[in-house]
Amino acid sequence: MNVEGKTALITGASRGIGRAIAVELAQQGAKRLLLVARDRQRLAEVAAEIEAYGTETVILALDLSQMVEVNIAIAQAWRDYGPIHLLVNCAGVAHQSPFLKSPLPNVQQEITINLMGMYTMTRLVARRMATQREGTIVNVSSLMGKIAAPTMATYSATKFAIVGFTQALRGELAEHNIRVIALLPSLTDTDMVRELQWFRWVVPVTPQKVAKALIDGLQNESQEILVGWQSHLAVWGQRIAPWLIERVLLMAAPVDKDRRKRYRRLKEA
Repeated sequence: MNVEGKTALITGASRGIGRAIAVELAQQGAKRLLLVARDRQRLAEVAAEIEAYGTETVILALDLSQMVEVNIAIAQAWRDYGPIHLLVNCAGVAHQSPFLKSPLPNVQQEITINLMGMYTMTRLVARRMATQREGTIVNVSSLMGKIAAPTMATYSATKFAIVGFTQALRGELAEHNIRVIALLPSLTDTDMVRELQWFRWVVPVTPQKVAKALIDGLQNESQEILVGWQSHLAVWGQRIAPWLIERVLLMAAPVDKDRRKRYRRLKEA
């Protein structure tokens, strides 16, 4: 896909990967960007940066958990600004804690935003793309959508679900000339992950690198876009020796030594 002259909608566009993707699309010559996030002020800052490249911006300050409001806003945007050629579902949250200590509100928030928010937006846009018989949908998952990690159970579950959702839609929507792609960055240096305890030995990538990988994947018509050499190595290792990757993850995870010892005894039993 060549994004030059196209209209794109990016959720989670106020910061991190979503912001970097929005800026990269503007640099690649996108005609119009619809920026979606909850924080209007942050969106305005992103819009000012993007407009310097000559790209028109539309700010949509939306909470993706409010389905009625999102439905109305997308219908109005499609009417006022024309068809959307590219949808990037990037909005997401992550909470880190041992599963047995996970606060239920955090679990519900991850499922609501990471899954239901994405599902709602995709449903609204894909129906219109099917009518125009043209479109590309990018669902931002994670390396944890391929390899689950201790202390990130709910986040991993939502990211695995995004990969499955993407694979299912790819077959269903192909007849409508809609491409569906999964973007799977590894640990990315954003505001969100700075609040987490990082896994040992993992080298974070920049949001800009993720955005450039997306552009390359769109141009090469990739179905899944892994970002970073560590992601490719981890996925390869998972296929060849999943038991080894599981042990490495436990050693790398921010859990106490006693828990690692108990896990090893369990594996050896």
